[in-house]
Amino acid sequence: QVHLVESGGGLVQAGGSLRLSCPASGMIFSINAMGWYRQAPGKQRELVATITSGGSTKYADSVKGRFTISRDNAKNTVYLQMNSLKPEDTAVYYCTADGLTLQQSKYSVWGRGTQVTVSS
Repeated sequence: QVHLVESGGGLVQAGGSLRLSCPASGMIFSINAMGWYRQAPGKQRELVATITSGGSTKYADSVKGRFTISRDNAKNTVYLQMNSLKPEDTAVYYCTADGLTLQQSKYSVWGRGTQVTVSS
């Protein structure tokens, strides 16, 4: 099994910054894409950013220029640097990863989420 645990969320004022981290652990042979999604109260879960094993990135239009996704392949960890935060960024942030286990089975897993609250 593969597990993800997010950390780094919290309460911050508008204009502030937070850095989320999400290490993957377990029976990992390889990790392909890793990403961050978020879900605000009463809204559907939405893509924030993704990054491939080669470092190619994709961002939601709403966070372009403010958020940066990165990964440390040696640590099996994905990060999300969030700058110039806005109240509308308030949500539970989830990380996700997919790849192959040591048994060569495909996996696609989600973390349990970390709360980010931006006050105005």
